[in-house]
Amino acid sequence: MAKGKDVRIRVILECISCVRKGANKESTGISRYSTQKNRHNTPGQLELKKFCRYCRKHTTHGEIKNRSIVCSIFPKNRFNI
Repeated sequence: MAKGKDVRIRVILECISCVRKGANKESTGISRYSTQKNRHNTPGQLELKKFCRYCRKHTTHGEIKNRSIVCSIFPKNRFNI
């Protein structure tokens, strides 16, 4: 079994509205969801409409590529990243 190139990878989705408001200090936090995506079907960045508890409405959540956040949420001994 190949371990290096898994088809399904774990990604972090972050609220785009909260990130923009973060500079203005209007938001109390940043909403993040963890999910999986298929590398072959979705080669680009993933964007989904999810509920943001800080904005209190459904907003667009975009994929972030920060490996340190992914590693802190998904420990190496539990998932293959």
